[in-house]
Amino acid sequence: MKTIAAVLATLTLATSALAGGLGPVDSEPTIVPAFEPAQPTSVDWSGFYVGAQLGYADIDSNGGGQDGNGMLGGVHAGYRWDFGQYVAGAELDYDAASIDLGAVPGDTLDDVARLKLMGGAELGKSLVYATTGIARASATVGGADLSDNGYFLGAGIDYAVSDRWSVGGELMRSRFSDFDGSGVDIDATTLKAKVSLRF
Repeated sequence: MKTIAAVLATLTLATSALAGGLGPVDSEPTIVPAFEPAQPTSVDWSGFYVGAQLGYADIDSNGGGQDGNGMLGGVHAGYRWDFGQYVAGAELDYDAASIDLGAVPGDTLDDVARLKLMGGAELGKSLVYATTGIARASATVGGADLSDNGYFLGAGIDYAVSDRWSVGGELMRSRFSDFDGSGVDIDATTLKAKVSLRF
């Protein structure tokens, strides 16, 4: 009987010990580190780039009925310097168009080319910038081929979808005073979507 009691006592002590686990008890609570969101990855915007754009233009004049709106599109190429948080660059773009100017049938805006200076700031993978420069427009008015130089102001944003590709948008306002000696001042507002490949 004493042997059975000793065996039962031994089993009871062993069961109690196993209930607490085989290893030492850790009195310190486990601390799980808090989730830290990934920081935005910076982009190196330096280098040459080429691309294409498609957009919409709204044209107003101070007389002669040279007003209209429509689609335009073309290509661009440029170079940027990345100074860390800030970026500067130069770009040349060309847009072909066939926008009806409304005064006389056959009067159209044919194309616009721009030489741009650009400066902006990096916001994560985005580049927000302002731009200005010289614009040259060609038009057919009254059967004559006219062209003139003007200037423009604008702003845009590019977003890097990869190390080499970016997409963006650009809003610009161009001004042509006394277009080709016609006495007509022409303003053009353009909104364009762009895609670019960096080298």
